Amino acid sequence: MTIATADLYDERGDDLDSLSLQLLDLGGCVAFDGPVRTVRCHRDNALVKQVLATPGDAAVLVVDGGGSLESALVGDLIAASAVENGWAGVIVHGAIRDRAALASLPVGVKALGSNPRKSAKDGVGEVDVPVTIAGVVFTPGRHVWADADGVLVER
Repeated sequence: MTIATADLYDERGDDLDSLSLQLLDLGGCVAFDGPVRTVRCHRDNALVKQVLATPGDAAVLVVDGGGSLESALVGDLIAASAVENGWAGVIVHGAIRDRAALASLPVGVKALGSNPRKSAKDGVGEVDVPVTIAGVVFTPGRHVWADADGVLVER
């Protein structure tokens, strides 16, 4: 990422939505950006794993886990798969696990928190649909930027 989100917002203002939700920086890259891909799921990370195992082309996967901290949607193996497949980052409206391992991987990871509990693996959810997190709509194909200051997405 070559421009800070604060500077980008100063330049583009109303063309962008700013996520007010406070997320933790948990991956090895704090600043990342790319086209939006999405998964909507609840306590089931099978679709997250499936999507991150495909070529990412420097995209950012936005995972709407409904804000649940009851089980992790991304762990070290799934994040390592994202690195191998060229994803820029993952934004999780929910929990991750394996914090220490994620911090050592060259990928952006933002999430609400962590929980060592595994999630279900049933494949329940939706892929590449618009998801709304804290009033901000993440539409597949739009661009998202993330850094230490927060998350911006094209309207």
